[in-house]
Amino acid sequence: MTQRLTIAIDGPAGAGKSTCARRLAARLGYRFLDTGAVYRAVTLAALRAGVDPDDAHRVAELARDARIVLEGEGPTGRVHLGGEDVSIEIRGPVVTALVPTVAAHEPVRTAVIPFQRDYAAGGGVVAEGRDMGSVVFPDADLKFYLDADESVRAARRAAERGETDVAKVQVEIGARDKTDKGRKTAPLVCPPDAERIDTTNLSLDVVVEMLLARVQARAEAPRN
Repeated sequence: MTQRLTIAIDGPAGAGKSTCARRLAARLGYRFLDTGAVYRAVTLAALRAGVDPDDAHRVAELARDARIVLEGEGPTGRVHLGGEDVSIEIRGPVVTALVPTVAAHEPVRTAVIPFQRDYAAGGGVVAEGRDMGSVVFPDADLKFYLDADESVRAARRAAERGETDVAKVQVEIGARDKTDKGRKTAPLVCPPDAERIDTTNLSLDVVVEMLLARVQARAEAPRN
């Protein structure tokens, strides 16, 4: 490949964007920007500081000051907060329950944008989240929006967690969709210049190959 691209992948929970983004980054030799992990780290920082997750401005202050480091790629990638490896703690039930509240705050989302853009400086990055192509990287070289039927997304998420109550997970996903799509700041949308891919009936391996083909074609295309 002749170009180091910035690739934005958005979509709702369970659509496969995290897995596909990680695999795509590994195949390309790119860095992977896990924005969900960033918001989880901010949420953990608020909990440790005794800050109410509903206090948007205080949490935003923490986000601006937090020393968050994303280290390594793929499934073994680690997240550090203030020099401490918090990769496991940020995936715990307490942080998981509160991160939608934290991530919905406009000041918090604004506060983490510089971190995300600095991480992607120079290209060679696959950024995954819910507003990558619409807000954080509006000029990304390639944008994708992965989606799938809610029932399929719930089944995938339940399998990831090792849970058997898929109906319960589907209720959670529906609630998260409502929050993400309905928030005033950076709602979950499919950018008009993004390629929308329905993963309902596709294996994630197939989706990764589709993404890789698009990226290779773009990277090898002559610049105007």
